[in-house]
Amino acid sequence: MSFLAQLIIWINILTNNLGRLLLAPVAVLPGWLSNTIISAVTGVALLVIFKYTSNQRAIGRVRDNIKAHMLALKLFKDSMSVTLQAQGQVFKGALLLLLHAVRPMAVMIVPVALLLSQMGLWYQSRPLMVGEDSVVAMKLNGSIEQPWPNVNIESMPAAEVTMGPVRVLSKREVYWKIKARENGYHHIMFQVAEEQVEKELVIGKGFMRVSAKQPGWQWTDILLYPWEKPFGPDSVVESISIDYPDRLSWASGTDWWLVYFFVASLIFALIFKPLLKVRI
Repeated sequence: MSFLAQLIIWINILTNNLGRLLLAPVAVLPGWLSNTIISAVTGVALLVIFKYTSNQRAIGRVRDNIKAHMLALKLFKDSMSVTLQAQGQVFKGALLLLLHAVRPMAVMIVPVALLLSQMGLWYQSRPLMVGEDSVVAMKLNGSIEQPWPNVNIESMPAAEVTMGPVRVLSKREVYWKIKARENGYHHIMFQVAEEQVEKELVIGKGFMRVSAKQPGWQWTDILLYPWEKPFGPDSVVESISIDYPDRLSWASGTDWWLVYFFVASLIFALIFKPLLKVRI
């Protein structure tokens, strides 16, 4: 697991740089338009990947065989033996198509997961607006019985602490309530025992890259929250998160952006399938 976490960190360095460049237009385009463009490009790209990583000839033979047995079902519907045999061949063909899709799906799953983690930085949450309140949560490593370190916010000129720190002993968590004061990308500085750590804070309007959580040494969290360097396994801090508001939109809002992305990608893939001569 430790090697996997380190591997994802190295991959995130590359994808963060690519995402910074390729997804920069998200900041200036309407949410529905940017998500549609990304979905269209992704749908066509995945279609091309499927074409060149799958056995197109074998898929074509299976599809022709399915069509032939579907025709047999219509022509010999009064014959029970022919009907049962044709149905069996149709189900067999469907299973073969599924098996032929395994290799391209295995090739596509990693780049799609990395793309979605980058898109989530833009669509899953919106930045705080000036005057809005939010909650900052820090989770500490260690067991409940271990002594608590001194934890303080050392510097945060862009926001004001209005409450906290509040400790939840049973979870080894510390909470602060803050009020946003200044637009832009900022950093909250924490002093935790002898360790100084920081967390990005984003304040502004429109679309900005938002990292809701600085993860710990869990590979799933490192994949979901790729932007900030994760805390190491020996750090006194396990993770820091900020409760950013949901983005409200059916095409680019919290969680809905993912549904829109998959539906739009599928539609564009189906549109370009005959043009690219891809058999699925």
